[in-house]
Amino acid sequence: MSVKRIFQTIFVASVFLFAAACSPEVGSEEWCADMKEKPKGDWSANEAADFAKHCVL
Repeated sequence: MSVKRIFQTIFVASVFLFAAACSPEVGSEEWCADMKEKPKGDWSANEAADFAKHCVL
């Protein structure tokens, strides 16, 4: 494996870890508030189920 390929892999992994750290945990008050602001047409089925489970009930 070349050095360039190793650095590319590390960079991609870092970007994914950084992006995951920026989003609030599902079910938290911040996540519920974010979902209330997001248009309901943009929600996935999983997001709608999680919202009902954690924010409504």
